[in-house]
Amino acid sequence: MADTEDKKAKKADKPQRADKKPDKAEKPAKAQKAEKGDKAAQAAKPAEKAGDGKAGKPAAAPEQRVPARLKVQFDQSIRGKLAEQFAYKNRMQTPLLDKIVINMGIGEGVADRKKVESAAADLGLIAGQKAVITKARKSIATYKVRAGQAIGCKVTLRKARMYEFLDRLINIALPRVRDFRGLSPKSFDGRGNYTLGIKEHIVFPEIDYDKAADIWGMDITVCTTARNDDEARALLTAFNFPFRQ
Repeated sequence: MADTEDKKAKKADKPQRADKKPDKAEKPAKAQKAEKGDKAAQAAKPAEKAGDGKAGKPAAAPEQRVPARLKVQFDQSIRGKLAEQFAYKNRMQTPLLDKIVINMGIGEGVADRKKVESAAADLGLIAGQKAVITKARKSIATYKVRAGQAIGCKVTLRKARMYEFLDRLINIALPRVRDFRGLSPKSFDGRGNYTLGIKEHIVFPEIDYDKAADIWGMDITVCTTARNDDEARALLTAFNFPFRQ
């Protein structure tokens, strides 16, 4: 019995380990509530920007692009005039501009591919859109052309870029053509599409004449949704196309 009492006394006198962690259940209720309150306050704080320590600001609203001038003109006046002229029962029958295709054939590209790449770069500046290099579909021994060889470039414009290019073509480029006497009113294909040719691509203001390595011609095809040439001619005339009288 004496030995048992001595062991109990030694256990009572033995100090507790310092690294022993108290149980979670032993924490007072007030301390637990304080911890929850701290976490809620941290979650409610606004997010800070990385690096500067300042509260994050709301993202700026995206810039709204101004609609093309000819697009606004078509919606406000041209559509109504065409509906009266052709007595359309539905406004959806009014012919629209579908797309504009610009094509440049580079014959010198057979001997030098760099000329094709230079022409594609100039066409990209004119159209405001990257041009695609066109390749030969089959070999022609007479012209020393091999299948798959780069022989030109082209670009297709739609929507806003189409209207912007058409505006520059009518009001800036065509008046700069040497001895310009108007466009032929007969260059329609019977399905409402019109094609015109320009001999010098430097008539566009985007091309610097002094820096231009060569001068190339181009074909411009204006595709519309018109059902016949009369409707297409009326549509292009409303856009002030300079047709010969």
